[in-house]
Amino acid sequence: MCYNVLMTQRKRNRAKIILIRIGLFAAIFAVVFIGIQFITKTGIFKVPGVARYDDSLTRDERVTLQAIFTEDVKLDQDVTISATDYLELPQLSKGEYVYNISVPVTDFYSTETNINATDPATLFADKAQDPGYQMINLADLDFTKKLLAINHNYYLDTFDKGAVFRVIKFDSPKFTEEIEPLVATTFNKSWPEKTTTLTMLQTGVTALSRGMNQKLNEVGDPTFFSREIADFLKNADITHTSNESSFSENATSENICSDPRFINTLLDIGLDVVELTGNHNVDCGATAAENTIDIYTENNIKTVGGGKTATEAAVPLDLTDKGTSVTMLAYNLSTGGATTGNTPGANQYEESRVATDIATAKEQGHIVIVDIQYYECSAYASEYEDPTCDAADSAAGDQVGLFRHLIDLGADIVVGTSAHQPQTFELYNNGVIYYGLGNLFFDQAWWPGTTRSLALKHYFYNGQHLQTTITPTAYDENYQTRIMDSPEWYLQRLISARPAQ
Repeated sequence: MCYNVLMTQRKRNRAKIILIRIGLFAAIFAVVFIGIQFITKTGIFKVPGVARYDDSLTRDERVTLQAIFTEDVKLDQDVTISATDYLELPQLSKGEYVYNISVPVTDFYSTETNINATDPATLFADKAQDPGYQMINLADLDFTKKLLAINHNYYLDTFDKGAVFRVIKFDSPKFTEEIEPLVATTFNKSWPEKTTTLTMLQTGVTALSRGMNQKLNEVGDPTFFSREIADFLKNADITHTSNESSFSENATSENICSDPRFINTLLDIGLDVVELTGNHNVDCGATAAENTIDIYTENNIKTVGGGKTATEAAVPLDLTDKGTSVTMLAYNLSTGGATTGNTPGANQYEESRVATDIATAKEQGHIVIVDIQYYECSAYASEYEDPTCDAADSAAGDQVGLFRHLIDLGADIVVGTSAHQPQTFELYNNGVIYYGLGNLFFDQAWWPGTTRSLALKHYFYNGQHLQTTITPTAYDENYQTRIMDSPEWYLQRLISARPAQ
């Protein structure tokens, strides 16, 4: 009996010792565990992650970010947010976004095209030091302001230079898990790029005829005439010219007919659209005019403003690409060449139909370009500089009034494609007018005015007209066309001749 009691007591003592040891171990473990959490600030002592804003951020950027990282957002890890400006779009790493793109602009009528900068900060310096330009957000760019290149890099041609790229960086070890879901909607922005910006290059009068026929027989190569200008002209999604001369085997040095080999000149410049509003397209006869249209079709060149019949000539040309739709309307209001029936010729200008054509295209949400073969301003009989026609005040009619009227009807861009000398241009109401583009390819090399032209390069993005650049060209005594050297004086002369508002 005593033995059993003693053994029971020993078992109880042994159990107590085990329990005490377990409790002591548990206490030590708890102290160590809590101590580690306290020292490392984890577990029950963990401090929530915070958003840290670098001094490089602007006040507006901080406001935007604070609206995202509110008190209700619980972060596991800290995130540091900073911003950097670049003159060239960098290769973005994880956690980096292009938050804004700023571009330099100047007055629409300025002849300036470029500014130089060594770093972004110089571009945002006090404009009292250089009032010739201002920096604006790319989203605010439109055709009423003139976009400048930076260090000769034009943003709408390069898309990775010619602007200030502001990059915001989110530095967090848990960017993918924590930060990206919070900021992606706000910071994933779309910007104009090559795949979304539609470019269209419009040129003036082309008439590969008369003296050019003779020169072609001498040189034997139709690309001789386009050699110096082809790379520039084909560097657009759509290249246009107004060709006034039909192809004919009867082409001579005396008539406005084109040697059939001249199709290769047009192909060399990458021609996509040929305007047929000219008053000389039927000079070589109806058959030649019809065959010429077939040649264009065979070479995938679209036509506008002319056709084999009046019905065909009146069909608008719709061009849709890269998220933008453009309707080209082209009319003849000149000294002849129009068709009113089943014969080939140009699209006759009729006021009521023009108004309907414009309204229909605008209802479809298209950008509307109206080209007009207008009465010519004659100031050619001189071998010196004659600025008579600069002002677009043809004695044959109210050119300024008509072109402005087309803007009032809803056109976005109005272009005169009959002038054999470049004419002035202007902003008017909600559009822009280029009264005359001059001669791209022609044979009157002895008159300075008729050797020149203005090549317009339109930039369209997301259904909006962003910009149009003007590049003056000139041809020489061999009828080779090239970009004009130092054209600022000439552009200023045209600008000075713009009509009063």
